[in-house]
Amino acid sequence: TAEARLDELASEMRAMSPNLKALAQYEELEVKIKELDNNFAASRKEAAAAKQRLDDVTERRKDIFLAAFKNAASVIDDIYKDLTRSETYPMGGTAHLSLENAEVPFLHGVQFNTMPPAKRFRDINQLSGGERTVAALAFLFALWKVQPAPLFVMDEIDAALDNVNVTRVAEFIRAQAQHVQFITISLKDTFYDKSDGLVGVYRNVEANSSGTVTFDLREY
Repeated sequence: TAEARLDELASEMRAMSPNLKALAQYEELEVKIKELDNNFAASRKEAAAAKQRLDDVTERRKDIFLAAFKNAASVIDDIYKDLTRSETYPMGGTAHLSLENAEVPFLHGVQFNTMPPAKRFRDINQLSGGERTVAALAFLFALWKVQPAPLFVMDEIDAALDNVNVTRVAEFIRAQAQHVQFITISLKDTFYDKSDGLVGVYRNVEANSSGTVTFDLREY
């Protein structure tokens, strides 16, 4: 009967226990989802902007490095020739700088090869101590040409050099002294006799301290 059917439907509805707050909860969740979508879109925008800034800095760093490298590479051969030239070998040696990876230079190294007078082309790691010193000085002065500094402080750079190379290095430094000041520590007279002045350091036993004496060589 109709009455029995109504009772049956009423019983089914009670069994279903409908959540009368579902619509309100759905609307609340919809607002939260929209807020999360907006936050996600803003985060993606910020991430893209940060990546662009990083890419710009990376590209600028690469440009600055490559410009400095190009300048150093362009002068290092002439400097090395000046440091190795002699009456026997008036042309001097040869030096060359190259990048192991020009596209991504910071992930790889710089190759430095030299050819001392009357010797074959070789990596700097295969040079003798004196030859390596001369090559290192050529590299140092090449970097100085890129970014000039007003003062050099050098500690016994002539330690591994023979007298011939000491004289060459001292003469080269003296030639550069019109552009930059040098303070060099040396125990070899063939080096320091080409300086403008000497500062000697000695132990003062009575005062239990160090003392200094100076001597101006410019008038000699």
